[in-house]
Amino acid sequence: MSPDLSPSGTVAAESTTEWKDKKRYLWMIGLVVPSLVFVAIGLYFLTEWSVFLWTGPIMIFVIVPIFDLIFGRDDSNPPEEVIEELSNDRYYRWITFLFIPLQLAAFVWSMYLIATQDWPIVAKVGLAISTGMVGGIAINTAHELGHKREKHERWLSKVALSQTAYGHFYIEHNRGHHVRVSTPEDPASSRMGQSFYRFWPRTVWGSLTSAWNLEANRYRRKDQHPFRPGNDVLNAWAMTVVLWGALLIWLGIGILPYLLIQAVIGFSLLEIVNYLEHYGLKRRKVGKAGRERYERVLPEHSWNANNIPTNVLLYHLQRHSDHHANPTRRYQTLRDYAESPVLPTGYAGMILVALIPPWWSRVMDPKVVAHYGGDIRLANVEPSKFDKLVRKYPLPADEVIDQTATATDTSRQDHGDDVAAARCPGCAYVYEVAVGNEAEGFPAGTPWSQIPDDWTCPDCGVREKVDFLALKESPL
Repeated sequence: MSPDLSPSGTVAAESTTEWKDKKRYLWMIGLVVPSLVFVAIGLYFLTEWSVFLWTGPIMIFVIVPIFDLIFGRDDSNPPEEVIEELSNDRYYRWITFLFIPLQLAAFVWSMYLIATQDWPIVAKVGLAISTGMVGGIAINTAHELGHKREKHERWLSKVALSQTAYGHFYIEHNRGHHVRVSTPEDPASSRMGQSFYRFWPRTVWGSLTSAWNLEANRYRRKDQHPFRPGNDVLNAWAMTVVLWGALLIWLGIGILPYLLIQAVIGFSLLEIVNYLEHYGLKRRKVGKAGRERYERVLPEHSWNANNIPTNVLLYHLQRHSDHHANPTRRYQTLRDYAESPVLPTGYAGMILVALIPPWWSRVMDPKVVAHYGGDIRLANVEPSKFDKLVRKYPLPADEVIDQTATATDTSRQDHGDDVAAARCPGCAYVYEVAVGNEAEGFPAGTPWSQIPDDWTCPDCGVREKVDFLALKESPL
């Protein structure tokens, strides 16, 4: 049988043979994550052993990595003909919906106990850290929901982000990271030779400022100031103000240090996952001189893993290549591509490796070098470490290809002024001139020619205006 060739990558035919979702009921394990806080607290009350309140780090740094090694990988893929039916199965959606009330209940109860119980500091800090790790995994739930077109799912995404005060992720991830991923300009794409501890301040500050600039630019197109309720950075942060404010009024200012601890732990867990997802990977420049841009995201621009335990805990986040190619695709339908570079183990185990920079470099740098055929000029390298890395990994002796040359921009479309509507070739979003898109700053009747070339699809965030396909007539 020939392989299934999709616009995203190659799906091995044998991976779809007699397919059924063997993980259908395993996805419910994701709901165990917020429930662990309740279990940890219950065990502490029974035993008074503080170690039980440190269940979060024990789970992520010990138990899940061991389970990844024991239970192995799942390389099966849903065939193309079942993806629509699978996507419409609401069972999978309810799993993500149910995570959020459990998350918030665990958060509120843990903060209540920290404020009211005469526990030792080590117990309170342990519970705050465990609660923060639940909040970090909740950011992944927010990630799944925030990519969807349904308004209620996008709203729930912001609710999930409120615990960790990382509401700006809703904008930056969808409209920033997905546009710039695996390029030197993306603060959430780590560079070869860059430790996690150097990456952390760059991505935390860079993501925050990028999110604000994205929203400010959106309002600038509308000739409005950005300090408005519709600003998705401000209204997401407002949810944190309400949630934290209510807890501070109820429980007192003494709870503030623990709120901060859990928030930093939560968004740091997100950022260490960002660190390993695109480490050292870089997209090429394409196009003619003066019109260069980065090539579209391909499977080789994300590190993947198929370890079952981490995948069911993180809603297939480890099938990251398909997610970047098809951001609106639901987690249960994501597929594994043959071209995707593969991590040595699951994300949980690789987080532990990333926390020890010499170990990380020893494991991952040779993989980046091999991925680019021994030529690290093709990789996304930390500039200050380039010479040192070249001494360790010498460049190929025979220069066959001019590394500075750009490839042909095969997806760029050139349209005239008579475009009535244009469709995103990735997610099928349609811009209609007669309707415009007020939220994006384009009033009804805004001609296609007046939309900036670097404007990205508001649904998938992958394709730019110059990729859109002109329609012969408006769908109206």
